[in-house]
Amino acid sequence: FTGSAFGSAAIWQYESLKLRVQTYFEEARADWMDKMRPQKRGDFRKQVNSWWNSLTEGQRTVTGIIAANAFVFCLWRLPGMRRIMFTYFTSNPSSKALCSPMLLSTFSHFSLFHMAANMYVLWSFSSSIVSLLGCEQFIAVYLSAGVISTFVSYVAKMATGRFEPSLGA
Repeated sequence: FTGSAFGSAAIWQYESLKLRVQTYFEEARADWMDKMRPQKRGDFRKQVNSWWNSLTEGQRTVTGIIAANAFVFCLWRLPGMRRIMFTYFTSNPSSKALCSPMLLSTFSHFSLFHMAANMYVLWSFSSSIVSLLGCEQFIAVYLSAGVISTFVSYVAKMATGRFEPSLGA
């Protein structure tokens, strides 16, 4: 999984760089058209754009991860989703589904405090680590760390004979 994650991140990084270069040249050609375009309307939209543009690349990257974690947290609160959540979003070495929970449980938090603490820590170091690695490599590290920690949890559960489900990375 880790090899695939980093290989995909390298391809994504190459494509992002290629797109940035193409966009730069297209913007240079169409710069004079900006003066002729009508301005965007709506105060809310301007505020959201202003907030988004004020974020660092790391904070923008982590915003997507936080949104995914918040979405999964909300799914835990729906009674009709409990069975699916326990099957695919908790890691348990005695479960029939072994591989997908290794990834999906990294986005799973049952308590609000657990999720808030994890997302705060992720937000706090996101700018420096993304500027060091790039957003693509950061996401590969994030996903790989989640899968590897779940694998270590599987090994520890097998060694101790405790087969309770767990969630989180």
